[in-house]
Amino acid sequence: MPDTNLPPDARLGDAALDRIFRQARTANAWQDRPVPDALLRELYETVALGPTSANQSPGRFVFVRTPEGRAKLLDAVSAGNQEKTRTAPVTVIVAYDPAFYEHLPRLFPHADAKSWFTGKPEFAERSALMNSTLQAAYLIMAARALGLDAGPMGGFDAAKTNELFLAESGWKSTMLINLGYGDHSKTFGRLPRLAFDEAAVLA
Repeated sequence: MPDTNLPPDARLGDAALDRIFRQARTANAWQDRPVPDALLRELYETVALGPTSANQSPGRFVFVRTPEGRAKLLDAVSAGNQEKTRTAPVTVIVAYDPAFYEHLPRLFPHADAKSWFTGKPEFAERSALMNSTLQAAYLIMAARALGLDAGPMGGFDAAKTNELFLAESGWKSTMLINLGYGDHSKTFGRLPRLAFDEAAVLA
């Protein structure tokens, strides 16, 4: 059983923080090295452990890794993202299920959480988008922790992606994330970040 009573100073070591944040970069070029399906399953199972509001878990993930799937996806990807997507071993279509609340009796059984969203499409949509975006961030961090590199992208036609991949499920795409083993010789240097006093307040 995992230790759920870790002391407050049980922080990750520098090597882990470097891998996930400090030294990590967005991957734009890839090694010709496949990602096993078993690792993709482990990745999802890790992402699924991250918290969402009332355990909603609205994120849905399509792991595009076949030549046929990639060729289809490229029709919806912007010109600037074509090459990195064509050569990535896997591209994840991150989406959300607008009817996520149908699963809440099982996922959040100690309250009638389904009723919070039933008949309230705008509220449900906003919650699904917020929490699935949170899960997308978990996916990037989990991928890095499992030894993969990630390249999130917003340059794609969401409506076309929905039509090509999600029409049957009714899910809605929000972003793409390329996954694999990055070619670090082609990685950009880190761009500037805002300082604490520019972006945060101690209230």
